[in-house]
Amino acid sequence: MVSKQPRKQHLALYAAPLHRRHRFLSAPLSRELRGKYRTRSLPVRKGDRVRIMRGDFKRLEGDVLEVNTKRRRIQIQGATTTKADGTQVPVPAVPSNVMLIKLAADKKRDRVLERRSKGGKERTK
Repeated sequence: MVSKQPRKQHLALYAAPLHRRHRFLSAPLSRELRGKYRTRSLPVRKGDRVRIMRGDFKRLEGDVLEVNTKRRRIQIQGATTTKADGTQVPVPAVPSNVMLIKLAADKKRDRVLERRSKGGKERTK
């Protein structure tokens, strides 16, 4: 993004195509995963295990049930609220407020992790 103007930033965020919105759904990795893959964050996928770091469900761990690229939200197993009629509904979470603790691996993601782990500095700790 080139512009600093809030209106243009806002427009770019909301007018972005879905394949670019995928990048907005990134979450930080846990220390163990960060050391293993040498990257700080990855886009969240269905099946990943996450820990909620902020909000009413802080410290809750669960699997990602759904990723909504249109609304830039994810649904996590266990993060539900009760409606007036007694039914349970999932509470959408912002991906930046969760931490990835276990990745759902597939061939495409393995290639991304392999590519990312080649760059960067080696941690001494």
